[in-house]
Amino acid sequence: SSHSHPLSSLFAKENLNKMNEQQLNLYDRLINEPSNDWDIYYWATEAKPTPAVFENEVMAMLRDFAKNEKREQRLRQPDLEYLFEPPR
Repeated sequence: SSHSHPLSSLFAKENLNKMNEQQLNLYDRLINEPSNDWDIYYWATEAKPTPAVFENEVMAMLRDFAKNEKREQRLRQPDLEYLFEPPR
């Protein structure tokens, strides 16, 4: 849906080309459940427990991805100021 959390689009960009058909199907099912958009983010960041039905290798990949994203954001943090500097 249009409100999907950026985490899943970032994940898709980096991982879909590496995934096999079974994983793609699992991912597809995960993101196409209408109620999942923000839930995926909560599950991936372990803010909420993942329901058993979605506890699979793709969810595990998403969790790893979320951890790395967090780490990278910490590493990238200082650059953010540059984005908000007024154009000269």
